[in-house]
Amino acid sequence: MSLYQKFVANQQLRRLVVLLTLIGVIYVSRSMMNIILLTFIFTFLVTQLVRKVQQYTRIPPAAVVVPLYVLVIFLVYLAVTIYVPQIAKQSIKLVESVYNFYQSPSFDANQFMRTIGDYMKQFNLTDQLKHGVSTIVNYITGIGTMGVTIVLSFVLSFFYTIELDRLPRFGKLFLKSTYGWFFQDIMYFAKKFVNTFGVVIEAQIFIAIVNTVLTTVTLTVMKMPNIPSLAIMIFLLSMIPVAGVIISCIPLCIIAFSVGGIQYVVYILIMILVIHALEAYVLNPRFMSSKTQLPIFFTFVVLFVAERFLGTWGLIVGLPIFTFFLDVLGVKTIHRADKNKTS
Repeated sequence: MSLYQKFVANQQLRRLVVLLTLIGVIYVSRSMMNIILLTFIFTFLVTQLVRKVQQYTRIPPAAVVVPLYVLVIFLVYLAVTIYVPQIAKQSIKLVESVYNFYQSPSFDANQFMRTIGDYMKQFNLTDQLKHGVSTIVNYITGIGTMGVTIVLSFVLSFFYTIELDRLPRFGKLFLKSTYGWFFQDIMYFAKKFVNTFGVVIEAQIFIAIVNTVLTTVTLTVMKMPNIPSLAIMIFLLSMIPVAGVIISCIPLCIIAFSVGGIQYVVYILIMILVIHALEAYVLNPRFMSSKTQLPIFFTFVVLFVAERFLGTWGLIVGLPIFTFFLDVLGVKTIHRADKNKTS
């Protein structure tokens, strides 16, 4: 038996080499990580929905995928044409109110405000303003780039899910190829990662629902306008662990200022801090650990380390990666309640 044949026959060593190869490929393509992860998430969620529907009726994937994507595009269109203009109007009102306040006679007559103004003149506000504008421009550019990434991921996931039955049949051809063992090991790792990811994404959806309910109740008590549209925005942003709560603070503060002034902005900031702490220190550790069957301490450590190394994406994929390695190493296998296929 040749050295190559011995290597192929040694499944444990072979899979280790394949795993290290996959890690190397992911590291080399790390600049494309956003589009890879977003495509995976979109595809996973739509695939799960298709499989759920096919439990009750045997219809082709296209019959579910096409209406779903049309609905998503329609909802995005409504958000862009209705919600974004509202935010723009609120922003203009905010700028006008601040400008009018500083130009009003009451500002000059107020000794406290005049003292603050004299104190602020000690700083070089012109350079600070230029730096702030530059930061905003870079931030807007980043949003545009992320928008393109989301669109590309959306399109890629559409073409994958619309051929959900055909692509697996095509993929099986690789399993029978000359180097079929290599693709068999890739499929082995892919199934394990999809399984662990499914467990964590279910927990994250539950956390997003809790965050949305708590925030919506608070906004309703404050008598904020457009509660339904705000609730949708909060739910979507809550799918981004920790960071989503902070991002939602910007439009909420703008609208709050127009409704109740600086007092309402303070209320919003307090609400964001409370929900942020609740998500970071209670919901994430508790529900993630219950779904992944991990001790809360390990869940805390994994979230902390993953955020340090991978940023926001680490909070999303940190636990799936950790539970994936636990499964691969034979330490602990994570089982899903739903045994349906995801691909």
